[in-house]
Amino acid sequence: MTRPKDSDKGSREPYRKTIGAHIQHAARLHRTLVARKLTILGLYPGQEQVLKILAEGGDMTMGELAAALRVRPPTASKTIGRLAAQGLVERRGGGSADGRLVQVGLTAAGVEKSEAIDDLWFAAEDEMLADMDGKDVKRLRKLLRRMEKTLRPHAEEQPDDDDEAEEA
Repeated sequence: MTRPKDSDKGSREPYRKTIGAHIQHAARLHRTLVARKLTILGLYPGQEQVLKILAEGGDMTMGELAAALRVRPPTASKTIGRLAAQGLVERRGGGSADGRLVQVGLTAAGVEKSEAIDDLWFAAEDEMLADMDGKDVKRLRKLLRRMEKTLRPHAEEQPDDDDEAEEA
């Protein structure tokens, strides 16, 4: 079912005809579009995830943030350092009785930037779906949710060492 038809076997790269290849390519183009828009906000890809997680979840320890991002704590710490230098997040003490536990949270500028990220995502989505009508968009969302549900158990079998959230 998922293999190219016999007539396609003569193709040099039959993988390019697979749904997986199309999803991968579309995702890459989407990441490029979002990255371009993030630079306008003065952010690098991955930093928006940190801001949105903190906006939705409030102050967190570095371990909690790293877990939410699915990265190692040093990666999260590096990102927080960069965002703190921009005045978007700040480290706050007082998370434990002895005051050693440090939490990170958004500054007022970070909250503002987080709201701008929402606008950016909606603008990117509008551009991505510009050639589709409402029915197509609804069907695509439904199919992608079904695909995610099918893939989730297979992806969870493997240990996740994905540090793509912020390498820049």
